[in-house]
Amino acid sequence: MDRRTALKLPLFLAAGAALTHIPLASADSARWTADRANAWYKAQDWLVGANYIPANAINQIEMWQSGTYDPRRIDGELRVAQQIGFNTMRVFLHDQLWVQDRPGFARKLAQFVSIAASHGIKPLFVLFDSCWDPHPKLGPQHAPVPGVHNSGWVQSPGAALLGDQQYRKVLLDYVTGVIGLFRNDTRVLGWDLWNEPDNPAKVYRKSERSDKVALVTALLPQVFQWARAANPVQPLTSGVWQGSWAPGKLSDMARVQLDNSDVISFHSYGKPADFEDRVNELVPLGRPLLCTEYLARPEGSTIEAILPIAKRRNIGMYNWGLVAGKTQTYFPWDSWDHPDAAEPKLWFHDLLYPDGRAYRASEIQTIQSLTGRVGQT
Repeated sequence: MDRRTALKLPLFLAAGAALTHIPLASADSARWTADRANAWYKAQDWLVGANYIPANAINQIEMWQSGTYDPRRIDGELRVAQQIGFNTMRVFLHDQLWVQDRPGFARKLAQFVSIAASHGIKPLFVLFDSCWDPHPKLGPQHAPVPGVHNSGWVQSPGAALLGDQQYRKVLLDYVTGVIGLFRNDTRVLGWDLWNEPDNPAKVYRKSERSDKVALVTALLPQVFQWARAANPVQPLTSGVWQGSWAPGKLSDMARVQLDNSDVISFHSYGKPADFEDRVNELVPLGRPLLCTEYLARPEGSTIEAILPIAKRRNIGMYNWGLVAGKTQTYFPWDSWDHPDAAEPKLWFHDLLYPDGRAYRASEIQTIQSLTGRVGQT
């Protein structure tokens, strides 16, 4: 397979699973024991996947919203993911989608889970996110800003609602409602409750940034409690991503994340030695490890360099980006300050062109070799 080899995207609609309402069980606020977490992890295949958004969506809202939700494209892209050797995808949701149309959103989620399962893929759903635009809006999303990485990604919840005490009831309903739909469904891998909760957007003034982090630090333990009230068979997590993770050096936010997560998730965009150092900080916690973000080629975080280490150390892995599309995450982070409309020769994230061609054949071959998919495409 060379760079121009096409993994064809079949454009047919997988049948969606029927929407069933699952009532909440009695609340169990206890974090999983390490033994339970490790038993759960041992029952999984080695988890390898990507952060997934279809090529025709600029953000979570456009992925799921009526009029732009595209199950045929999702089916085709996940078929290619299966051919590559992936068995899981990290997938972002948004609270405003739940508010806008709960039954419709629930049906789309059920259909997505069914499509993913037909390709042997278990989603790890992300409920909240503190990255990029803090002012999300429903309806048509703006076009990508030329040459800018993730120019349309939005936070959840938005800044206007984060500190609204009345909206907490909505967030509670969203968390328990979405998890309740799948709390007994082993086709769903788990729940990543908040992505990079202490990573506010640059548009905040310095004082606003600290206020936001304080708000989320106080709110995140409640989100864990809400999620546990749904009593899911899947584990809960929120990934650490910055600062030291060594005992005695944790930030308040990292402590909340690590003390409440059933399985430990983290982000690492560093070189192999940095990746191993980060892993070594977390191993003493005695719980399964999931690296829910990696792959930044110019930074030395590559498929060929990092994934074999993860296989050796039995760490679940999700690179950022499956198909290059409207998110434009093949541009580097600093394109926010220095946009360049020309496609970079060295992609930052992402594995495939929108038509399914591999950006680098060697990356696909490495994944297939490590996951045992060689010769099965």
